[in-house]
Amino acid sequence: MCHRGKKTPERVMEKTCADEFPLTVDSSEKQGVVCIFGTGDFGKSLGLKMLQCGYSVVFGSRNPQVSSLLPRGAEVLCYSEAASRSDVIVLAVHREHYDFLAELADSLKGRVLIDVSNNQKMNQYPESNAEYLAQLVPGAHVVKAFNTISAWALQSGTLDASRQVFVCGNDSKAKDRVMDIARTLGLTPLDQGSLVAAKEIENYPLQLFPMWRFPFYLSSGLCVFFFVYCAIREVIYPYVTGKTDSTYRLVVSIPNRVFPITALTLLALVYLPGILAAILQLYRGTKYRRFPNWLDHWMLCRKQLGLVALGFAFLHAIYTLVIPIRYYVRWRLRNATITQALTNKDSPFSSSTAWLSDSYLALGILGFFLFLLLGITSLPSVSNMVNWREFRFVQSKLGYLTLVLCTAHTLVYGGKRFLSPSILIWSLPSAYILALIIPCTVLVMKFILIMPCIDKTLTRIRQGWERKSKYAQSTLNGKSDI
Repeated sequence: MCHRGKKTPERVMEKTCADEFPLTVDSSEKQGVVCIFGTGDFGKSLGLKMLQCGYSVVFGSRNPQVSSLLPRGAEVLCYSEAASRSDVIVLAVHREHYDFLAELADSLKGRVLIDVSNNQKMNQYPESNAEYLAQLVPGAHVVKAFNTISAWALQSGTLDASRQVFVCGNDSKAKDRVMDIARTLGLTPLDQGSLVAAKEIENYPLQLFPMWRFPFYLSSGLCVFFFVYCAIREVIYPYVTGKTDSTYRLVVSIPNRVFPITALTLLALVYLPGILAAILQLYRGTKYRRFPNWLDHWMLCRKQLGLVALGFAFLHAIYTLVIPIRYYVRWRLRNATITQALTNKDSPFSSSTAWLSDSYLALGILGFFLFLLLGITSLPSVSNMVNWREFRFVQSKLGYLTLVLCTAHTLVYGGKRFLSPSILIWSLPSAYILALIIPCTVLVMKFILIMPCIDKTLTRIRQGWERKSKYAQSTLNGKSDI
């Protein structure tokens, strides 16, 4: 058998009785006989699951006399005898052990041969294992399936996280039989087309966070940049000019600046590709041209960007909560109190400062609340419960409102110091001013796009209108071809 790790698909699309009792149901309805070549972990786990779902299972082994720990009720025979017992054969062995199949080519002719193998690394061979198998046994109907399901999930019954089964093959009837087996096992088969798709299916379990790489790299780059930027202003500058040791700021103060800046920047980058796509459609006058690959990939990563941004917002909230218990903060408050007592002076109450402070906190709380709402709505278990219009309202309308509130939170934080020359250190502005560049740009561009004169044209383009098409010209002339 081929060892495989646990996979976590995006959606659970079907429910059967196996959801409630995945490995304890003893079905009295016989489904037929299935042969499994290979008595390793995956072969044994799949055989046990099939037995519990009503199938009769025959194992084929090179050493049937020494095979042990197999499910009770299953037979163990040599390959040739096992193959003669069923017209559906599951091949649960590594590709390097396929050679024995050449001797069985005649007995496998016309049978459904299910390849469940995976490789050790992506694109390990020129062709997929399933295509190689089809060349090795040309008379069999080879179907690729079950390679995204782990032996552990089959044994433990925790299939909720790995229920999808990608299926491909050149024979439609053979694929239908394999998909029927998958449904009987409580799985969700997804038809991926012909056997050409097998290479992609085999690469799928080997991918390591493919849609998360760009968000991780981008967020890491932003964190490093802003951390170094803040360290120059708040640690290196005081030491160079006054020999003051401010390295303690590297632990809490600077991270508590970096995290919200990164969160706000990433949130703005979630909505920026949609704006760029709208501008491209307006420029081209049609929606029927592909976006550049970089923009297409960026748009596909928006969910992951938003979730990473939410993570940084969480860190900012936690770091802010510990501010009152920091030694530096308590020291400053104690010294200020003692100084006021000794000088018999107090600071006058400033109504404008109170307004700014309360507004800053209120905007941050509301923005964080909506941020959480966006993150919760993006979860598959929640998004499956809302229709497209509701999902779009939350992710688009409330998403932009979240961006407005978080941007306003940062603007109010700067207050009167926003454009003051006194905040410049070595001609470097505060980091929060840099954090406002992308969000403000996104909001301004969005405001321009929702202007009626532009939004009307963009809506028509997205409904299929083309600026240079014959239909568009006839519409402008008051005539319609439809």
